Amino acid sequence: MPSLLAALLSVAAFAVSAQTADLTPVGAEKAGTSSGIPAWTAPGALETGWSPGKRRLEFFKYKSDKPLYVIDASNVDRYADKLNPGQVALIKQTKGYTMPVYPTRRTCDVPDFVAENTKKNIDFAKMGADGTALAEAYLPGFPFPHPKTGAEAMWNAKLGYHGVGIELRDQITMTSPRKGSSGDGLKFVSDTWLYFPWGVKGSTTFSAAGQVEAMTYFTYKSPVALAGQGAMFTSYAAKPAEVFYYFPGQRRTRRMPTYAYDAPQIGFDNQYNIDESYVFSGLLDRFDWKLVGKKEMLIPYNALGMYDFTAKYEDAYQPDFVNPAYRRYELHRVWVVEATVKQGVRHSAPKRLFYIDEDSWGLVGAVDYDAQGKISKVREGYSIPVYETGACMPLVFAQYNLIDGRYVVDGSMLAAGKDAKWIVDGAGDPHFKASFYNAENLRALSER
Repeated sequence: MPSLLAALLSVAAFAVSAQTADLTPVGAEKAGTSSGIPAWTAPGALETGWSPGKRRLEFFKYKSDKPLYVIDASNVDRYADKLNPGQVALIKQTKGYTMPVYPTRRTCDVPDFVAENTKKNIDFAKMGADGTALAEAYLPGFPFPHPKTGAEAMWNAKLGYHGVGIELRDQITMTSPRKGSSGDGLKFVSDTWLYFPWGVKGSTTFSAAGQVEAMTYFTYKSPVALAGQGAMFTSYAAKPAEVFYYFPGQRRTRRMPTYAYDAPQIGFDNQYNIDESYVFSGLLDRFDWKLVGKKEMLIPYNALGMYDFTAKYEDAYQPDFVNPAYRRYELHRVWVVEATVKQGVRHSAPKRLFYIDEDSWGLVGAVDYDAQGKISKVREGYSIPVYETGACMPLVFAQYNLIDGRYVVDGSMLAAGKDAKWIVDGAGDPHFKASFYNAENLRALSER
């Protein structure tokens, strides 16, 4: 613990530096470090020649980078001070698991209107009375560029700029085979839309957007057992999500008020809970949130290989882990947030650690502990600079279950045959209108 505490940067010291011009538009430290983090400068164009439908990595400014070194079970202890405890456990426990570490490239920026809203939020954004729900902020922008609490940092991660929404045709969600099984695991293909009603260019307020965090619609195309199932979610800051689920065998739409927190997601062998989506999702109200500080860590970054829709499925998704050829890790400063379940409340992971990139506020890692204090699950969010939006986002994520020896990948276009589309202007597309997300429309779409 002393070495960890020594490595963490003081939150108080950061608050003092926040009064200077030494920070990026989103509150990150511009300065580089002697350990290999370069100084931040506006990254400029990263994708010369790219257009939708082309492989993102092929046009990435730093595509020719080679790994500086590879971390595996033989040398993991040497780098443990730059890894989270879940990464260390994963490497030691999973035969053949490696982490290729590349040069650090600070590629994350935001459009001018996001920077301006973030600046205005310094004296405007506020949390609700319970300290876990965001009450007000200018959006799109980060509510708390100089966070004082863990919950404030988490809201920055929740409200990154992604345009008005994302379209994922033939998105892949997969679960690896049971240990000792000769099977192929589970592969799910869906069409999915994510809608952010506050994501229109310019400026609005969270209250004007109804304090809605996001709206989601998906419909499964395969496997046969789930084909035709679909759901719509409307996620709020301070009240439970409104969830409607369509079951084709029953030809009915069900409201699912308890489909939240650590409820298992339907169809995934109890490997994947609702609030594990996108590293973390849902309400913060079951936990106390502590802002531990900042630390230099090796995290998924510029991981455009994880978005290679032309990859071969069997090559990308190996039996015990995602092929390291598609992964990329870099040294960056991250905010560390600790979540501890509140007294009198239950959750399958009573303690959790979260890791948030300082340059983008992207949620790039998490470690869950079970009731016995053992590491149970490790998540990674694979952040990339999104060419359409001019901001970064970890859309694809993986979760490794250290108890069962299985893993899940979701939000994935890796080996999907089609790329994700970030939409900055959703005019004319019904998926990017609040009126689309209701039980009647879900049933009508599902019964076509």
